[in-house]
Amino acid sequence: MGNLCCFNSLFSQLAGGRSLCSSGKGRSNQGPTKYGFSLVKGKASHPMEDFHVAKFVQLQGRELGLFAIYDGHLGDSVPAYLQKHLFSNILNEEDFRNDPHRAILKAYERTDQAILSHSPDLGRGGSTAVTAILINGRKLWVANVGDSRAVLSRRGQAIQLSIDHEPNTERGDIENRGGFVSNMPGDVARVNGQLAVSRAFGDKNLKSHLSSDPDVTNADVDGDTDLLILASDGLWKVMSNQEAVDIVRKVKDPQKAAKQLAIEALIRESKDDISCIVVRFKG
Repeated sequence: MGNLCCFNSLFSQLAGGRSLCSSGKGRSNQGPTKYGFSLVKGKASHPMEDFHVAKFVQLQGRELGLFAIYDGHLGDSVPAYLQKHLFSNILNEEDFRNDPHRAILKAYERTDQAILSHSPDLGRGGSTAVTAILINGRKLWVANVGDSRAVLSRRGQAIQLSIDHEPNTERGDIENRGGFVSNMPGDVARVNGQLAVSRAFGDKNLKSHLSSDPDVTNADVDGDTDLLILASDGLWKVMSNQEAVDIVRKVKDPQKAAKQLAIEALIRESKDDISCIVVRFKG
């Protein structure tokens, strides 16, 4: 389904020698929903720290679309762990069928506890997460910690489903936990001057001042619902929600649409890892 690529000569030129880029696509076996993804390594010297999930699975007579972006920091071990374990932990919660909201909350917490207990193996890094579960093509459950974002399009209007967890907006909670928010070094607000998100998986050294509680929301997928975009902040730092929706709506193939988002982010000089998933609900 996925293939290593450099999308075309334009992309290669924009990527400035960033050779690690992958893309792929898939579709529902029961309905018109299709998805595509595109990931591009940032300009930093460290390995790619963005991981993704994009697939359909069958569970207890229902088709589930599972989509996620995990944007790691201080290494790739925590996002790699999330890629392997977070969805299975959610689906294995006994509440999932009847109370997805509760199951997602519990699974996020249990997964973070598992990461912290494995910290000698996983290191001191951490990760954001934005997850979306599509149930039978009709109901969408979205959760997130950090600043990876989910944006829905209804009749072409962008609707942000996730909440960016930024230190300045959650300064009170951080200070109540004994931490502080500082713009030094640099000009970005950071928890204890280190981390530019106020919620994350992992980050054992900062965990007493950080939350890993997700915001969880749901949405009905109806005739007015066009598409869903999940992406890391490598996209959102240089593009508004509505701009991303406008770009994607013009490209019918979701894999090409995800690539187009990445290309546009590169044109706008995004330096970070760029990861995009586009889910198109109608043919």
